Amino acid sequence: MTFADHFSTVAARYASYRPHYPPALAQLLAERSPARGTAWDAGCGNGQLSAALADHFEHVIATDPSQAQLDEAARHPRIEYRCASAEVSGLADASVDLAVAAQAAHWFDWPRYRDEVARVARPGALIGIVSYGIVHVAGTDTDHVLEDFYRKVVGPYWPSARKHVENGYRDLAWSWPTVDAPAIEMTARWTREELTGYVTTWSSTVKLVATEGSARFEAFCERLLATWPDGEPREVRWPLAIRLARR
Repeated sequence: MTFADHFSTVAARYASYRPHYPPALAQLLAERSPARGTAWDAGCGNGQLSAALADHFEHVIATDPSQAQLDEAARHPRIEYRCASAEVSGLADASVDLAVAAQAAHWFDWPRYRDEVARVARPGALIGIVSYGIVHVAGTDTDHVLEDFYRKVVGPYWPSARKHVENGYRDLAWSWPTVDAPAIEMTARWTREELTGYVTTWSSTVKLVATEGSARFEAFCERLLATWPDGEPREVRWPLAIRLARR
């Protein structure tokens, strides 16, 4: 099966600049799971969530169709990385206590993924999809520069699947009973250089530079510099959308 590969060419930067999920997220998933035997992290990328889940589960199977992404993932004795799609995982029937996808479900063939989850999840297993929304930075002027770049400069280059992230995955439907989740926010203390590194990993930025060259991205960096001095750490935050269900 082919897949929309937006990140293999920036896999190393993805590993360096993508934010790490808060420990509270992995703890929530573990607490809501019926057991802590096997967790499946689909579309794991570089394993940002997989590593956190390994602190709570005996075995984490982390799958991604991009081998380049997996090559950049941090190794852990309880994580088994596999190059496989979310829709055809290769996992055994009724074999996982948790099936989760973080910042990935919007890329999936949703009906096929949902069927795959139904097959591999044990009765009573926890099902979860997580996404982080539009990034915000402390400082009104800085935040306005970032939002302008997000919406007006790279806005036309976002794939159509981005709409699912912006609406918190509310239109990705399943038939299993809902499990409540508390509000959790993802935060980081970043310099301007770290923030711009993160922006280079956006699929829309990759497409912009490939299509038009780097001039408009460089102009964004100059505008950001005018509002955010070198080396100054600031709070960066993303609201997390967490949807849980019981198999």
